[in-house]
Amino acid sequence: MNILLQVFWTTPLNIPVHLFLNKYPSSQSCVKQGIMDSSWEASVTDSINAIYLLFSAYLVFVMQLGFAMLCAGSVRAKNAMNIMLTNVVDAVVGSLSYYLFGFAFAFGDSNPFIGASYFALKDIPSSSYDYSFFLYQWAFAIAVAGITSGSIAERTQFTAYLFFSFFLTGFVYPVVAHWLWSSNGWLSPNSTSLLFGSGAIDFAGSGVVHLVGGIAGFWGAIVEGPRVGRFDAFGNPVKMRGHNATLVVLGTLLLWFGWFGFNPGSFDKILVPYPHMVDQGNWTSVGRTAVTTTLAGSTAGIVTLFGRRLLVGHWDAMDVCNGVLGGFVAITSGCSVVEPWAAIVCGFCAAWVLIGLNILALKFKFDDPLEAAQLHGGCGAWGLIFTGLFAKEEFVLQAYNSGKTQIIRPSGLILGGGWGLFGAQIVELLSIVVWVSLTMGPLFYLLQKLGILRISSDEEVAGLDISCHGGYAYDASQEESGARFYGEYLRMQQQL
Repeated sequence: MNILLQVFWTTPLNIPVHLFLNKYPSSQSCVKQGIMDSSWEASVTDSINAIYLLFSAYLVFVMQLGFAMLCAGSVRAKNAMNIMLTNVVDAVVGSLSYYLFGFAFAFGDSNPFIGASYFALKDIPSSSYDYSFFLYQWAFAIAVAGITSGSIAERTQFTAYLFFSFFLTGFVYPVVAHWLWSSNGWLSPNSTSLLFGSGAIDFAGSGVVHLVGGIAGFWGAIVEGPRVGRFDAFGNPVKMRGHNATLVVLGTLLLWFGWFGFNPGSFDKILVPYPHMVDQGNWTSVGRTAVTTTLAGSTAGIVTLFGRRLLVGHWDAMDVCNGVLGGFVAITSGCSVVEPWAAIVCGFCAAWVLIGLNILALKFKFDDPLEAAQLHGGCGAWGLIFTGLFAKEEFVLQAYNSGKTQIIRPSGLILGGGWGLFGAQIVELLSIVVWVSLTMGPLFYLLQKLGILRISSDEEVAGLDISCHGGYAYDASQEESGARFYGEYLRMQQQL
């Protein structure tokens, strides 16, 4: 304390403070009290920010439960246990891979392409990151694997999930996260060398999380091919509806709840005041981000409701749920930098992107049981483009420069911000598609060649629950194959 006083403090009379305090000892308690008050204020601020980030991490982890319920309800009953187990595996395998390698590749200091420090959290906490930040980013990483699992549901060997989940969360996703979210990433809006003078804005991960998961799922579904019976002998689609709309709706609402940690939580800190603005700071931007998230999802849901009604002639709860999620995926990139009215535009277009891609998927005999590639890939891509069109400069400064007004940043093309930001968004989109295709495509192909990707037709028809996991999730499911337990299934196979 005395050293700090001697070195840094002088009195209004330009007398070193330690001499001043010796001459006027009655002032010593006041000065020390001022230092203590300042230190206490900083500690309280740091504590509140840490609590905010941890609470956001817990909300994002709730999304894993939402994914599990959504996936379970969207598949047939004979595969319910399998898909729920894969969601658990995504979390536990992703935890280890992200701890050992993923966080280092994403946020380590090295070069603009990939990080190379903080392996196994060595030197954490540091001046830049702490444990709460790691936990928050881990919750994002395991969500990517959950997205991909949905695309290859009902026909994939359990062993394959272990391989691709570890690889995706430990390497493929972290590299993209480094590009956008590390301060020295080549696409980062916080980089000292901004791409096109702007950097790409992907605030909470329409590209980093959803497009990565969607493209990975796309290649998995392409390599595996459609499920048995999904298309008839003439190539016409055969409806394979999920077995439980209740779980789908429950999962959707849990994901909605978790998205309030996914998008607003990406500010990392809530107690950051904006200079030259009275009573405004990150807390106001957090509120606006929650509003834009809600409006985009709600708009996409209502458009999907009426759009599907016109196309299929009835009100479909499962389609509406996917529409809501498509709106959330699309707004995730620009949630912090657009006006609420723009979020409505985002959700409206996201609904039609999803509807259009689902029609194309059937036309080209592409089978994705949860529409994950169309929803997360297609709507994620639209979200990146949308941000390049509608980002507002004031909000960009608040999100990335703590509201400092002396800095100039490109904004959305439609709002007169020029082509810089829009060009960076297109580069991000193309880079993610190429990167994930070059890594996950060959991995799925290799697993297929090794015979550990797709299950046999007999096992698929019987259901993964009975053929791989020892029994059905529901007793009533025994009617589908005549077997209730794994032993009965084996005896039936031997009789064939």
